[in-house]
Amino acid sequence: MTVAEQLGAGAFGGRSALSARGRAKAEAQGQIPGYGLVRFGLEVVGLSPLNPRRDFGTEEDRTVFGEDLRRAQLAACVAVSRAAYLKLWPEHELAIDNDLNGERRPRPVEVVLLNGERRYRSGLQVGLEALDFVVRDDLAATKQTFLENLLKENIARKDFDVIERAQGVAMMVDLCAVENPAAPKQAAAARFGKDPSWVTNQLALLRLPGEIQGMLSAGVMAERHGRVLARRLKTKPGLSASALADQWAEIKAQEAAERLEKRRAGGSQLSMDKSAPGVTTASGAAAADTATRAADTDPDLSMDKSQSTATTAAVPEVAPSRPVETASDLSMDKSEGLPQPGLVPAQAEREGGTDATAGAPASAVPVDWQDTEALAGRILEELGAAKAKELAHALLEKAPVTG
Repeated sequence: MTVAEQLGAGAFGGRSALSARGRAKAEAQGQIPGYGLVRFGLEVVGLSPLNPRRDFGTEEDRTVFGEDLRRAQLAACVAVSRAAYLKLWPEHELAIDNDLNGERRPRPVEVVLLNGERRYRSGLQVGLEALDFVVRDDLAATKQTFLENLLKENIARKDFDVIERAQGVAMMVDLCAVENPAAPKQAAAARFGKDPSWVTNQLALLRLPGEIQGMLSAGVMAERHGRVLARRLKTKPGLSASALADQWAEIKAQEAAERLEKRRAGGSQLSMDKSAPGVTTASGAAAADTATRAADTDPDLSMDKSQSTATTAAVPEVAPSRPVETASDLSMDKSEGLPQPGLVPAQAEREGGTDATAGAPASAVPVDWQDTEALAGRILEELGAAKAKELAHALLEKAPVTG
Protein backbone atom coordinates (compact mmCIF):
# COMPACT_ATOMS: atom_id res chain seq x y z
CA MET A 1 0.00 0.00 0.00
CA THR A 2 1.34 3.43 -0.95
CA VAL A 3 1.88 6.28 1.46
CA ALA A 4 -0.97 8.16 -0.20
CA GLU A 5 -3.32 5.26 0.42
CA GLN A 6 -2.22 4.95 4.04
CA LEU A 7 -2.89 8.63 4.58
CA GLY A 8 -6.28 8.32 2.92
CA ALA A 9 -5.66 11.22 0.55
CA GLY A 10 -4.45 11.67 -2.98
CA ALA A 11 -0.86 12.49 -3.81
CA PHE A 12 0.81 14.00 -6.83
CA GLY A 13 1.18 11.24 -9.38
CA GLY A 14 -0.37 8.71 -6.97
CA ARG A 15 -3.68 6.98 -6.54
CA SER A 16 -6.82 8.62 -5.24
CA ALA A 17 -7.96 8.31 -1.63
CA LEU A 18 -9.28 5.03 -0.30
CA SER A 19 -12.99 4.45 -0.43
CA ALA A 20 -14.86 4.05 2.84
CA ARG A 21 -14.93 0.29 2.31
CA GLY A 22 -11.23 0.15 1.46
CA ARG A 23 -10.31 2.23 4.49
CA ALA A 24 -12.37 0.02 6.80
CA LYS A 25 -10.62 -3.05 5.42
CA ALA A 26 -7.19 -1.47 5.86
CA GLU A 27 -8.02 -0.55 9.44
CA ALA A 28 -9.21 -4.07 10.19
CA GLN A 29 -5.99 -5.51 8.78
CA GLY A 30 -3.89 -3.08 10.83
CA GLN A 31 -2.42 -1.41 7.74
CA ILE A 32 -3.49 2.07 8.86
CA PRO A 33 -4.50 3.30 12.32
CA GLY A 34 -8.16 3.18 13.20
CA TYR A 35 -8.23 6.72 14.50
CA GLY A 36 -7.74 10.16 13.04
CA LEU A 37 -7.74 13.81 13.98
CA VAL A 38 -11.11 15.10 15.15
CA ARG A 39 -12.07 18.64 16.14
CA PHE A 40 -14.32 18.80 19.19
CA GLY A 41 -15.99 21.75 20.80
CA LEU A 42 -14.61 22.15 24.32
CA GLU A 43 -18.13 22.06 25.77
CA VAL A 44 -18.45 18.36 24.87
CA VAL A 45 -15.09 17.32 26.39
CA GLY A 46 -15.18 15.95 29.94
CA LEU A 47 -12.38 15.59 32.50
CA SER A 48 -11.58 12.42 34.40
CA PRO A 49 -11.54 12.78 38.20
CA LEU A 50 -8.68 10.28 38.22
CA ASN A 51 -6.08 12.81 37.11
CA PRO A 52 -4.07 13.74 40.23
CA ARG A 53 -2.60 16.83 38.61
CA ARG A 54 -3.95 20.08 40.06
CA ASP A 55 -1.29 22.60 39.06
CA PHE A 56 -1.73 23.78 35.47
CA GLY A 57 0.23 27.01 35.78
CA THR A 58 -0.84 30.51 36.65
CA GLU A 59 -3.63 32.34 34.90
CA GLU A 60 -1.00 34.29 32.99
CA ASP A 61 0.76 31.08 31.94
CA ARG A 62 -2.49 29.60 30.65
CA THR A 63 -3.32 32.80 28.78
CA VAL A 64 0.04 32.80 26.99
CA PHE A 65 -0.29 29.11 26.13
CA GLY A 66 -3.88 29.59 24.98
CA GLU A 67 -2.84 32.33 22.56
CA ASP A 68 -0.16 30.00 21.20
CA LEU A 69 -2.86 27.39 20.62
CA ARG A 70 -4.98 29.98 18.85
CA ARG A 71 -2.17 30.51 16.35
CA ALA A 72 -1.33 26.82 15.92
CA GLN A 73 -2.05 23.64 17.88
CA LEU A 74 0.99 21.50 17.23
CA ALA A 75 -0.03 18.52 19.37
CA ALA A 76 -3.51 17.03 19.52
CA CYS A 77 -5.19 16.19 22.81
CA VAL A 78 -5.93 12.50 23.44
CA ALA A 79 -9.37 11.37 24.58
CA VAL A 80 -11.54 8.28 24.84
CA SER A 81 -15.21 8.06 23.99
CA ARG A 82 -17.81 8.56 26.69
CA ALA A 83 -18.99 4.98 26.27
CA ALA A 84 -15.48 3.51 26.61
CA TYR A 85 -14.80 5.52 29.76
CA LEU A 86 -18.11 4.78 31.49
CA LYS A 87 -17.65 1.09 30.75
CA LEU A 88 -14.68 1.22 33.14
CA TRP A 89 -15.99 3.76 35.65
CA PRO A 90 -19.80 4.06 35.44
CA GLU A 91 -19.78 5.83 38.83
CA HIS A 92 -18.05 8.83 37.20
CA GLU A 93 -20.99 9.74 34.94
CA LEU A 94 -22.00 12.81 36.95
CA ALA A 95 -18.39 13.92 37.41
CA ILE A 96 -17.47 13.95 33.72
CA ASP A 97 -20.60 15.93 32.81
CA ASN A 98 -19.68 18.77 35.17
CA ASP A 99 -17.65 21.76 34.00
CA LEU A 100 -14.57 23.23 35.72
CA ASN A 101 -16.79 25.05 38.21
CA GLY A 102 -18.58 21.84 39.17
CA GLU A 103 -21.78 22.90 37.40
CA ARG A 104 -23.83 20.67 35.12
CA ARG A 105 -23.15 21.11 31.41
CA PRO A 106 -26.04 21.88 29.02
CA ARG A 107 -25.61 18.44 27.42
CA PRO A 108 -23.60 15.28 28.15
CA VAL A 109 -19.98 15.14 27.03
CA GLU A 110 -18.99 13.06 24.03
CA VAL A 111 -15.39 12.27 24.99
CA VAL A 112 -13.29 12.17 28.17
CA LEU A 113 -9.84 13.70 28.16
CA LEU A 114 -6.90 11.35 28.66
CA ASN A 115 -3.97 13.59 27.82
CA GLY A 116 -3.76 17.34 27.25
CA GLU A 117 -5.66 18.89 30.17
CA ARG A 118 -3.35 21.91 30.26
CA ARG A 119 -4.12 22.57 26.58
CA TYR A 120 -7.82 22.17 27.32
CA ARG A 121 -7.76 24.59 30.26
CA SER A 122 -5.60 27.11 28.38
CA GLY A 123 -8.00 27.01 25.44
CA LEU A 124 -10.92 27.78 27.76
CA GLN A 125 -8.88 30.56 29.37
CA VAL A 126 -8.66 32.52 26.11
CA GLY A 127 -12.12 31.60 24.82
CA LEU A 128 -11.26 29.00 22.19
CA GLU A 129 -14.30 27.07 21.05
CA ALA A 130 -12.61 23.89 19.83
CA LEU A 131 -9.33 21.96 19.76
CA ASP A 132 -7.95 19.00 17.82
CA PHE A 133 -8.31 15.57 19.43
CA VAL A 134 -7.37 11.98 18.73
CA VAL A 135 -9.88 9.47 20.09
CA ARG A 136 -8.12 6.34 21.38
CA ASP A 137 -10.56 3.87 22.86
CA ASP A 138 -7.80 1.25 22.75
CA LEU A 139 -6.18 3.14 25.64
CA ALA A 140 -9.28 2.41 27.73
CA ALA A 141 -9.16 -1.35 27.28
CA THR A 142 -8.67 -1.81 31.04
CA LYS A 143 -8.57 0.45 34.06
CA GLN A 144 -4.84 -0.14 34.44
CA THR A 145 -4.18 0.77 30.80
CA PHE A 146 -6.16 4.00 31.07
CA LEU A 147 -4.50 5.06 34.31
CA GLU A 148 -1.04 4.14 33.03
CA ASN A 149 -1.47 6.40 30.01
CA LEU A 150 -3.05 9.12 32.12
CA LEU A 151 -0.05 9.23 34.47
CA LYS A 152 2.89 8.21 32.31
CA GLU A 153 3.50 11.57 30.64
CA ASN A 154 3.30 13.50 33.90
CA ILE A 155 5.54 11.08 35.78
CA ALA A 156 8.30 11.78 33.27
CA ARG A 157 8.02 15.53 33.83
CA LYS A 158 10.80 17.07 35.95
CA ASP A 159 8.54 19.84 37.25
CA PHE A 160 5.62 17.57 38.14
CA ASP A 161 4.26 17.90 41.67
CA VAL A 162 5.95 15.23 43.80
CA ILE A 163 2.86 14.50 45.90
CA GLU A 164 0.48 14.46 42.91
CA ARG A 165 2.76 11.92 41.26
CA ALA A 166 2.79 9.80 44.42
CA GLN A 167 -1.02 9.93 44.55
CA GLY A 168 -1.19 8.66 40.97
CA VAL A 169 1.19 5.82 41.80
CA ALA A 170 -1.00 4.89 44.78
CA MET A 171 -4.06 4.69 42.51
CA MET A 172 -2.20 2.36 40.17
CA VAL A 173 -1.13 0.13 43.06
CA ASP A 174 -4.76 -0.10 44.20
CA LEU A 175 -5.91 -1.10 40.72
CA CYS A 176 -3.13 -3.66 40.33
CA ALA A 177 -4.06 -5.16 43.69
CA VAL A 178 -7.37 -6.30 42.17
CA GLU A 179 -5.68 -8.43 39.50
CA ASN A 180 -2.46 -9.20 41.36
CA PRO A 181 -3.13 -9.05 45.11
CA ALA A 182 0.11 -10.89 45.91
CA ALA A 183 2.41 -8.29 44.37
CA PRO A 184 0.60 -5.04 43.50
CA LYS A 185 3.70 -2.85 43.87
CA GLN A 186 5.67 -5.00 41.46
CA ALA A 187 2.79 -4.91 38.97
CA ALA A 188 2.53 -1.12 39.23
CA ALA A 189 6.29 -0.75 38.83
CA ALA A 190 6.16 -2.81 35.64
CA ARG A 191 3.40 -0.52 34.29
CA PHE A 192 5.59 2.53 34.81
CA GLY A 193 8.84 0.88 33.76
CA LYS A 194 10.29 1.49 37.23
CA ASP A 195 11.90 -0.56 39.98
CA PRO A 196 9.57 -1.73 42.79
CA SER A 197 11.67 0.28 45.27
CA TRP A 198 10.69 3.44 43.37
CA VAL A 199 7.01 2.63 43.96
CA THR A 200 7.70 2.00 47.65
CA ASN A 201 9.43 5.38 47.96
CA GLN A 202 6.51 7.14 46.28
CA LEU A 203 3.97 5.59 48.64
CA ALA A 204 6.12 6.49 51.65
CA LEU A 205 5.83 10.20 50.79
CA LEU A 206 2.06 9.99 51.26
CA ARG A 207 2.55 8.95 54.89
CA LEU A 208 4.28 12.23 55.73
CA PRO A 209 2.27 14.90 57.61
CA GLY A 210 0.30 17.33 55.47
CA GLU A 211 2.65 20.22 56.28
CA ILE A 212 5.66 18.27 55.00
CA GLN A 213 3.75 17.15 51.89
CA GLY A 214 2.93 20.80 51.23
CA MET A 215 6.62 21.68 51.31
CA LEU A 216 7.33 18.92 48.81
CA SER A 217 4.51 20.03 46.52
CA ALA A 218 5.72 23.63 46.60
CA GLY A 219 9.27 22.57 45.74
CA VAL A 220 10.60 24.00 49.01
CA MET A 221 11.84 20.58 50.10
CA ALA A 222 13.79 18.28 47.77
CA GLU A 223 12.27 14.88 47.11
CA ARG A 224 15.39 13.12 48.39
CA HIS A 225 14.96 14.87 51.74
CA GLY A 226 11.32 13.83 51.81
CA ARG A 227 12.35 10.21 51.36
CA VAL A 228 14.82 10.49 54.26
CA LEU A 229 12.12 11.94 56.51
CA ALA A 230 9.69 9.20 55.44
CA ARG A 231 12.20 6.55 56.52
CA ARG A 232 12.67 8.27 59.87
CA LEU A 233 8.92 8.49 60.32
CA LYS A 234 8.67 4.76 59.66
CA THR A 235 11.25 4.15 62.39
CA LYS A 236 9.55 6.56 64.80
CA PRO A 237 5.85 6.80 63.84
CA GLY A 238 5.14 9.40 66.51
CA LEU A 239 7.27 12.17 64.96
CA SER A 240 5.31 15.39 64.43
CA ALA A 241 5.55 17.71 61.45
CA SER A 242 7.52 20.16 63.59
CA ALA A 243 10.01 17.49 64.64
CA LEU A 244 10.45 16.36 61.03
CA ALA A 245 11.00 19.96 59.93
CA ASP A 246 13.73 20.29 62.57
CA GLN A 247 15.38 17.12 61.31
CA TRP A 248 15.19 18.45 57.76
CA ALA A 249 17.06 21.58 58.88
CA GLU A 250 19.72 19.36 60.48
CA ILE A 251 20.06 17.32 57.29
CA LYS A 252 20.61 20.45 55.20
CA ALA A 253 23.14 21.83 57.70
CA GLN A 254 25.05 18.55 57.69
CA GLU A 255 25.15 18.45 53.89
CA ALA A 256 26.42 22.04 53.79
CA ALA A 257 29.14 21.24 56.33
CA GLU A 258 30.23 18.19 54.34
CA ARG A 259 30.48 20.23 51.14
CA LEU A 260 32.55 22.87 52.93
CA GLU A 261 34.83 20.22 54.44
CA LYS A 262 35.43 18.62 51.04
CA ARG A 263 36.23 22.00 49.59
CA ARG A 264 38.68 22.79 52.37
CA ALA A 265 40.28 19.36 52.15
CA GLY A 266 40.82 19.81 48.43
CA GLY A 267 42.35 23.24 48.96
CA SER A 268 44.62 22.03 51.77
CA GLN A 269 45.95 19.22 49.61
CA LEU A 270 46.71 21.68 46.82
CA SER A 271 48.52 23.94 49.29
CA MET A 272 50.68 21.03 50.46
CA ASP A 273 51.41 19.82 46.94
CA LYS A 274 52.45 23.19 45.51
CA SER A 275 54.05 25.03 48.45
CA ALA A 276 57.73 25.87 48.98
CA PRO A 277 60.35 23.20 48.12
CA GLY A 278 60.90 22.33 51.78
CA VAL A 279 57.31 21.18 52.20
CA THR A 280 56.34 17.62 51.35
CA THR A 281 54.73 17.24 47.92
CA ALA A 282 52.12 14.69 46.89
CA SER A 283 54.82 12.27 45.75
CA GLY A 284 56.75 12.95 48.95
CA ALA A 285 53.67 12.18 51.00
CA ALA A 286 53.36 8.84 49.25
CA ALA A 287 57.00 8.07 50.00
CA ALA A 288 56.54 9.11 53.62
CA ASP A 289 53.58 6.79 53.91
CA THR A 290 55.68 3.90 52.59
CA ALA A 291 58.39 4.75 55.10
CA THR A 292 55.87 4.82 57.92
CA ARG A 293 54.64 1.34 57.11
CA ALA A 294 58.22 0.08 56.99
CA ALA A 295 59.02 1.70 60.33
CA ASP A 296 56.23 -0.23 61.99
CA THR A 297 58.39 -3.36 61.71
CA ASP A 298 61.90 -1.81 61.94
CA PRO A 299 62.72 0.22 65.13
CA ASP A 300 65.86 1.70 63.56
CA LEU A 301 63.89 3.00 60.61
CA SER A 302 61.36 4.48 62.99
CA MET A 303 64.08 6.35 64.89
CA ASP A 304 65.69 7.67 61.71
CA LYS A 305 62.34 8.80 60.37
CA SER A 306 61.48 10.64 63.61
CA GLN A 307 64.79 12.50 63.64
CA SER A 308 64.39 13.45 59.99
CA THR A 309 60.88 14.73 60.60
CA ALA A 310 61.96 16.79 63.59
CA THR A 311 64.81 18.36 61.63
CA THR A 312 62.55 19.25 58.74
CA ALA A 313 59.94 20.78 61.02
CA ALA A 314 62.51 22.83 62.92
CA VAL A 315 64.22 24.33 59.87
CA PRO A 316 61.69 24.83 57.08
CA GLU A 317 63.01 25.96 53.73
CA VAL A 318 61.85 29.33 52.49
CA ALA A 319 61.32 30.02 48.81
CA PRO A 320 63.42 32.93 47.47
CA SER A 321 61.51 36.17 47.21
CA ARG A 322 60.80 37.84 43.91
CA PRO A 323 62.91 40.87 42.91
CA VAL A 324 61.27 44.28 43.24
CA GLU A 325 60.44 45.70 39.84
CA THR A 326 59.52 49.33 40.56
CA ALA A 327 59.70 51.91 43.32
CA SER A 328 55.92 51.95 43.57
CA ASP A 329 55.72 48.26 44.34
CA LEU A 330 53.78 47.67 47.56
CA SER A 331 56.31 45.10 48.75
CA MET A 332 59.03 47.77 48.72
CA ASP A 333 57.03 50.33 50.74
CA LYS A 334 55.15 48.11 53.15
CA SER A 335 56.86 44.73 53.35
CA GLU A 336 60.58 45.46 53.70
CA GLY A 337 62.14 43.14 56.24
CA LEU A 338 59.10 40.84 56.21
CA PRO A 339 58.78 37.49 54.42
CA GLN A 340 57.41 37.76 50.92
CA PRO A 341 53.74 36.73 50.75
CA GLY A 342 53.28 33.20 49.59
CA LEU A 343 50.12 31.90 48.04
CA VAL A 344 46.75 32.54 49.63
CA PRO A 345 45.59 29.79 52.04
CA ALA A 346 44.42 26.59 50.40
CA GLN A 347 46.12 27.63 47.17
CA ALA A 348 49.43 26.85 45.47
CA GLU A 349 51.66 28.46 42.88
CA ARG A 350 50.23 27.85 39.42
CA GLU A 351 53.41 28.30 37.41
CA GLY A 352 54.22 25.26 35.34
CA GLY A 353 50.70 23.78 35.37
CA THR A 354 51.56 20.69 37.40
CA ASP A 355 49.43 17.58 37.58
CA ALA A 356 48.38 18.28 41.18
CA THR A 357 45.92 20.96 40.09
CA ALA A 358 44.62 19.29 36.96
CA GLY A 359 41.59 17.75 38.58
CA ALA A 360 40.98 20.43 41.20
CA PRO A 361 37.66 22.30 41.36
CA ALA A 362 37.59 25.84 39.96
CA SER A 363 37.46 27.41 43.43
CA ALA A 364 40.63 25.52 44.45
CA VAL A 365 42.79 26.39 41.42
CA PRO A 366 45.87 28.27 42.74
CA VAL A 367 46.32 31.97 42.03
CA ASP A 368 49.64 33.81 41.75
CA TRP A 369 49.82 36.87 44.03
CA GLN A 370 51.59 38.76 41.26
CA ASP A 371 48.79 38.10 38.74
CA THR A 372 46.44 40.96 39.66
CA GLU A 373 43.74 40.01 37.16
CA ALA A 374 43.53 36.42 38.36
CA LEU A 375 43.72 37.49 42.00
CA ALA A 376 40.91 40.02 41.53
CA GLY A 377 38.76 37.36 39.90
CA ARG A 378 39.35 34.92 42.75
CA ILE A 379 38.59 37.56 45.40
CA LEU A 380 35.32 38.41 43.66
CA GLU A 381 34.44 34.71 43.40
CA GLU A 382 35.19 33.99 47.05
CA LEU A 383 33.87 37.15 48.72
CA GLY A 384 31.03 38.24 46.49
CA ALA A 385 30.54 41.65 44.92
CA ALA A 386 29.74 43.59 48.10
CA LYS A 387 32.67 42.33 50.19
CA ALA A 388 35.07 42.63 47.25
CA LYS A 389 34.06 46.28 46.86
CA GLU A 390 34.75 46.92 50.56
CA LEU A 391 38.17 45.29 50.18
CA ALA A 392 38.95 47.47 47.17
CA HIS A 393 38.16 50.64 49.12
CA ALA A 394 40.31 49.47 52.03
CA LEU A 395 43.26 48.77 49.72
CA LEU A 396 42.94 52.19 48.10
CA GLU A 397 43.02 53.88 51.50
CA LYS A 398 46.13 51.99 52.58
CA ALA A 399 48.01 52.18 49.28
CA PRO A 400 50.93 54.69 49.16
CA VAL A 401 50.46 57.87 47.14
CA THR A 402 52.63 57.83 44.02
CA GLY A 403 53.99 60.38 41.66
